[in-house]
Amino acid sequence: MGIRERLSGNEAAAIAMKQINPDVVAAFPITPSTEIPQYFSTFVNNGQVDTEFVAVESEHSAMSACIGAQSAGARAMTATSANGLSLMWEMIYIASSLRLPIVMSLVNRAVSGPLNIHNDHSDAMGVRDAGWIMLFSENNQEAYDNLLMAHRIAEHKDVQLPLMVCQDGFITSHSIENIELLEDDKVKKFVGTYKPEHYLLNDKEPIAVGPLDLQSYLFEHKTQQAVAMRNAKKVIAEVSAEFEKLTGRKYEFFEKYKMEDAELVVVCMNSTAGTTKAAIDNLRNQGIKAGLLKIRMFRPFPAEEVSEVLKNAKAIAVLDKADSLNAAGGALFEDVTSGMFVSNIHVPTVNYVYGIGGRDTTVKDIEKVYKDLEVIANSGYLGNPYRYLGLRGNF
Repeated sequence: MGIRERLSGNEAAAIAMKQINPDVVAAFPITPSTEIPQYFSTFVNNGQVDTEFVAVESEHSAMSACIGAQSAGARAMTATSANGLSLMWEMIYIASSLRLPIVMSLVNRAVSGPLNIHNDHSDAMGVRDAGWIMLFSENNQEAYDNLLMAHRIAEHKDVQLPLMVCQDGFITSHSIENIELLEDDKVKKFVGTYKPEHYLLNDKEPIAVGPLDLQSYLFEHKTQQAVAMRNAKKVIAEVSAEFEKLTGRKYEFFEKYKMEDAELVVVCMNSTAGTTKAAIDNLRNQGIKAGLLKIRMFRPFPAEEVSEVLKNAKAIAVLDKADSLNAAGGALFEDVTSGMFVSNIHVPTVNYVYGIGGRDTTVKDIEKVYKDLEVIANSGYLGNPYRYLGLRGNF
C-alpha cells in the first residue's frame, strides 16, 4: 500500500527526485519550475539525499553540468521551463547525441516573446526533434510516476537517450492534488543503481566524449540515435508493465477514454485531458459518442498504434497547445495525420490550436469542439482544418 499525500506537481516531482537520489542535480530557477530545485535543495541541506547539488549561473550551464556529470559516470537530473529550455538548446542536442540518459522535469510554459509565464507547450515543441524521449503527464500523479520510470527507460542498454517528463505549468505544477507515493525502499529497488558501460572516469577504458564527427561517421551516428528512439517504444512498454505490477497504476503509450464505440474523438496531451473527460461525460449523457485519446508518449511517437485506435472514428480533432507557425497545423496534428496517412487510414481530421499563453480552456470549449465534429461527421464537409479554440476576434 502506497503513502497517501496531498502535493503540488512541483512537490511531487521533487519528492520523486529525492527518492531516486541522483548523483548530481544541476539547475537554475525559472518560473514555474523553480520550486522543484528549491524543494530538492532542502532535501540536500537536510541530509535526506547525498546528491551533489550544483547551483549554476544559467540553464545552459545546468545542462552542461549534467552532461559533464553523466559523461563521468554519474546519474544526473535537472528541471526547467520555457526560456530556460531555450537557453539550453545547444546542450539539449549535445546531450542526446552523446547518448547520455539525463532526466529532466520540464514544467511547460510559453516561450518569450512577448513575455508570458503561463502554460502552453511551445517550450516542449521547440525541442521535439532534439532526440529526447518525451513523456507527458495529465496530473500530479502521472508526473511523479513518469519520473520514477524515467531512469529505467533512459538508461536501458538499447536506449541510452535523455528523457524529459512534461507537466503543465501552474495548472498542475502549483495545484495540490491527492497523490499516492511509493515507499522509498520500493523506489530504490525499482529504479536500481546506475551502472554505465562507458564513462570518462573509468581508468581501464580511456575514451573521448564529444569529438569532431565529420562526413565519414555523423550520418551513421545520427541513425543510431533514431534506432535507439525506436527501441524506446518497447522499453517504455516493458517498464510501464513492471510499474503496473508494483503500483496497480497502468500506463500505456496513450490513454483511451470511452473509445470503445467513440465516433467523435479528441486527441490531446497533459492537463487538458481532464477537461476533455468532463466534457465527454456530459456529452455521453446526451447520447453523443464522444471519446478521448490522451497521448502520454510523444517521443517516440506511437504513430501506428494511434492510427489503429482512430481508424473507426467518424471525425477527429487534434488539440495543440502550441502553434507551429507553419500555416499547416500544430506538431501533434502533424504527427497524428502523418501516421494515419502512412497507415492508409482516412478519417476527417481537424486541428485546434488552443490555450496559448495560459488562455483558459473550459469544458464548454471542448464541448464546442465535439459539436463541430458532429457537424463534420454528419455533413462529410471538413471546412478549414486549421482552427483556433478560444481565440478572440476574427483571423
